[in-house]
Amino acid sequence: MRRAGRCAPRMRTGLVVAAHGRHCLVETPEGERVICHPRGKKTSVVVGDRVRWEASHDEGTIEKIDERRNLFYRQDEVRTKSFAANLDTALILIAAEPEFSESQLSRALIAAEASKIKPLIGLNKSDLVEPFERAWARLLPYQHMHYGVLPLSLRLSKDVDREHLLKHLEGKTTLVLGPSGAGKSTLINLLVPGATALTNEISQALNSGKHTTTSTTWYWVDKANGTALIDSPGFQEFGLNHIEPMQLASCMPDFKPHLGQCKFYNCTHLHEPGCDVIAAVADSGAADAITPSRYRIYRELFDELSQPGRF
Repeated sequence: MRRAGRCAPRMRTGLVVAAHGRHCLVETPEGERVICHPRGKKTSVVVGDRVRWEASHDEGTIEKIDERRNLFYRQDEVRTKSFAANLDTALILIAAEPEFSESQLSRALIAAEASKIKPLIGLNKSDLVEPFERAWARLLPYQHMHYGVLPLSLRLSKDVDREHLLKHLEGKTTLVLGPSGAGKSTLINLLVPGATALTNEISQALNSGKHTTTSTTWYWVDKANGTALIDSPGFQEFGLNHIEPMQLASCMPDFKPHLGQCKFYNCTHLHEPGCDVIAAVADSGAADAITPSRYRIYRELFDELSQPGRF
């Protein structure tokens, strides 16, 4: 990692490619990487930000964050965790085994919908036949919602899966999320050979003192055509406190066809008579039916987001 020179201060452009605490790594258009710190205690910089910075001694100071296209983040009662900015896709990687949490998956999908980021679901471990069949069946409603679902076997079908993934990710900036055991590190290393070594190098540069899974990192898959992955931790707890309860249904594609069809314009879809959503749950054979598990998740989230004093 090179350091900024000691020339007279001048504003330069850059891309934030790693962040840990108030330290971040900025990549210049020429490929130089410089350790920078945002000016002001409240300034929040995330991976994917385009910034303007000035050299300051042997490091740099971020003076301005360019306007973001989007920001993917979660928020619970304690704090807000920003993952990354200016994304094209969020790849949510889950596995046939251990069994994935549908609630956890739905939370990530809702956060992507709220930020207007296209989500893509990767189901790993297709080599485990029976567990994979069960998991695939659980994801059928999501395919009906027009979410892309990719079958993967990252441990065995490396070349096939690499080509399969690149068809969907080429030319895009993709945030990769996934619970422990889903194979996220395997996927990153498959698409970015040497990613582990690069992570260790970045970790040392940011003075974290160890290989850390608490930082977010940008990897170039193909810089020439703009294909990049962002690896970020924090999938286990996915708070959605930044979403209003009445906004929730509009972030769930299976609910959308029924919005505006209820008897009451301010329907919560919980108990009101003449609710089209409740009717869609009861009519399991309809083309636009809502599954009981999805409705249960909606009710749980609506209750969670309606708690007094959640901010």
